[in-house]
Amino acid sequence: MAHATTTTSVHHHRSTTKVDHKPFKSRFASKSALKDQAKGKVESQRSERGQRKTPHQQVMSKLARRNQAKQLRMHHRDKKEGEELIFQGVDGAAKHIAVVPLSNDVDPYSAIKTLNESVDVSDSSVSSGTVPVRVDRFRRNLLYLPAKFDLFNALEICKLADWVIFVLDAEQKYGEEEDLFLRSLEGQGITNVTAVVHNLDQKVPAPKRMRHLTELNIALGRYFPALDKLSSLDSKSDCSNLVRRICTASTRGIRWRDDRSWMLVEQANWGPQVDETAATTNVTLLGTIRGKALNPDRLVHVPGWGDFQISSIRQVPRSGQKRKAEEMDADEPIKEWKPTADQDDLAELAPEEAEMQDAASTVAATEHKGVLLDDHHYFSDDNSHIPPRPKKLPPGTSNYQAAWFLDDVSDSESDMMSEDGDRDGDVAMDAEQDSLNIEDGGSVTGGKAPSEYPQSEMNLDNDDDEEGNDAPLEAEEEARQLAEFRASRRKKEAEEDLEFPDEIELHPDVLARERLAKYRGLKSLRTSEWNHAEDAPYEPAEYKRLLQVPEYRKAYSSVMKESLAGAVLAGTRVEIELRDVPVSLRSSAPHPSSMFSLLRHEHKHAVINLNVTLRSDLEEPIKSKDELVVQIGHRRLLINPVFSAAGQTPNDVHKFDRFLHPGRTAIATFTGPLTWGSVPVLVFQRRAPCQPLDSGDTTAAPALIDSNATTSTSTSAPTSTPSSPPSSLRLIGTATTLPPSSSRVVAKRLILTGHPYKIHKKVVTVRYMFFDRGDVQWFAALPLFTRRGRQGFIKEPLGTHGYFKATFDGRVGPLDAVAVALYKRVWPRGARVWE
Repeated sequence: MAHATTTTSVHHHRSTTKVDHKPFKSRFASKSALKDQAKGKVESQRSERGQRKTPHQQVMSKLARRNQAKQLRMHHRDKKEGEELIFQGVDGAAKHIAVVPLSNDVDPYSAIKTLNESVDVSDSSVSSGTVPVRVDRFRRNLLYLPAKFDLFNALEICKLADWVIFVLDAEQKYGEEEDLFLRSLEGQGITNVTAVVHNLDQKVPAPKRMRHLTELNIALGRYFPALDKLSSLDSKSDCSNLVRRICTASTRGIRWRDDRSWMLVEQANWGPQVDETAATTNVTLLGTIRGKALNPDRLVHVPGWGDFQISSIRQVPRSGQKRKAEEMDADEPIKEWKPTADQDDLAELAPEEAEMQDAASTVAATEHKGVLLDDHHYFSDDNSHIPPRPKKLPPGTSNYQAAWFLDDVSDSESDMMSEDGDRDGDVAMDAEQDSLNIEDGGSVTGGKAPSEYPQSEMNLDNDDDEEGNDAPLEAEEEARQLAEFRASRRKKEAEEDLEFPDEIELHPDVLARERLAKYRGLKSLRTSEWNHAEDAPYEPAEYKRLLQVPEYRKAYSSVMKESLAGAVLAGTRVEIELRDVPVSLRSSAPHPSSMFSLLRHEHKHAVINLNVTLRSDLEEPIKSKDELVVQIGHRRLLINPVFSAAGQTPNDVHKFDRFLHPGRTAIATFTGPLTWGSVPVLVFQRRAPCQPLDSGDTTAAPALIDSNATTSTSTSAPTSTPSSPPSSLRLIGTATTLPPSSSRVVAKRLILTGHPYKIHKKVVTVRYMFFDRGDVQWFAALPLFTRRGRQGFIKEPLGTHGYFKATFDGRVGPLDAVAVALYKRVWPRGARVWE
């Protein structure tokens, strides 16, 4: 017993050496199952399993990946060295340094003087124009371009700069004007950016300077995230390090600018006039070629002047080259380039071609009896010879009453409707029946009928004048009330466009088939075919003469490859003689600051599309066809764009937008000069009401780079298009150029809504959509829909006042609205040069 009490049970774990046999669970891996799976399959021709189809899909070895990375680094380094090669040497091209103040209290010339003194460069105290500097310490030539705190002046200078230096005040504030200034520079595209602070030691105590610089850096970094450090002009070491960085670091550049050949104009020499009465003459521009190589066959654009052909290009020897030439026995001839027979012309549109009309096109068009739906006119056949199908009618029913019965509704037990109830489930809508009396031929609607036309602005107070209660208003008070009425009406239209987009109401006295003669129906806006033959009578005269680019990617690639084969290499100092420059520009236009070479076809006009994004902080939306000022690369245009929905559709039909609301994106379409590539666009709007184009405004565009007194221009002569000072413009959004397309259809949609008057299962009697029986028959082919998603069609007209019966795919609710959509093509408007 004692032994039994002392023994305890011992727990043993499962032995680790125990082997569990794999169960036989082949499932679908049996021989017969594998044979069934392999039926019909062909053995792959690839020798190795998992091998890629093409060499680009094959996995590279570790050594091959290292070699590829090394080649990419070498290519990138060679490219950067080639770009920086034009700045090397005593006679190298000068780096353009834009000095941009962010307030009117900062003097850019004072900042330039401080930077020059930090690297022991003697300053001649230049107070106007550009400042050329030779920095022997870093063996570089610099050209300072001082700007003003002026929007367009800064935009013109920053697009020519390799470096941009912002000069901040120690107590810099960022208000609405500074925000517009910096956002415009950012949206245009900007190269390397740095910033310096002026009068920091005088306005900020020493213990707070580092923290104050950090705060200024964070505030400016919201606009330019690449900004890393702010320098103080009071510190000589900061200024010296900044100049060293500018001279030695590589420039980032601006893509749209560097894809073309461009030049900063140092001097413009007007040639002698052969005849005093001649309207044009030749002008020679002096400067250094930058960007891509210049081709004399391409046109050039001079901001403020226009587009011109090149007569000749002559190389100008630099100072070091002249000394070498003196040491030689025979002077080397100066190079000169002439245009060839392939030189571009100044034609903006294609030449008119006489269209031969065949016999079929001269036959008069058949008169249609119905609206166009997709690509066919339905119900246009003459069915008068077909006898009408008899209906089951109660005894004593008149012809007018017979029109209110359908075959699938009337039966022997429910032919007549009771005024007290609805045995068959009919629901009487809108029981008030104001003054509706169809049998008596009265008005369909009581009181004032809804109309798509706005109330007359000239007869706002007619009711008061007729009663004699109010005296005639004074001219100023009437003008004020008219302005308030227009502003309130525009605001109301914008609110209605958000709540009820594209909905209109026809006037009862207007026939819909006449008012909406240009409109057509579409079963689907995205997939239905658009019949372009119906647009021929309304097509603008010059639309067919616009440039057509069917394969944009292929054409763009060909143009860019052609631009690489320019004759005059970048870094060459040249004199470019322009042909047929108007003499009037000598006194009316400002001194040119830059010149850009146009790529092939960029002078020709096409249908331009911009992907516009409106700023979210705007208070009011922008209406289609409102006047806007856009800057596309080196051009500024005055446009009246047509807004449409963004995206790709199979039929290339896009819905017209009446308003572009803040924070939204749309496609702005107009006709103007072509610009290749994806170029950033700035969109401005006038703060004040627009002036008429022929108002005779004599304001000329401001000088872009300050020059000597001999190059100052007069502002007394009128320009072709009046301009506004930059302070009168506001930046409302940014955009990007899209491929031009003349086949892109912008379809304006109109929605006519009706009221379900009576409902019987799926059959609905609709009123207030049309007000004439002929209109119902004309638009009978259009599909109907409701706000709650029901689809239907017009069954037959009722009476003479536009009532009709419609059949839907389900029961329509009494609070629903029946609608029909109509579409019309909207043509883009032409752009004008804004100078």
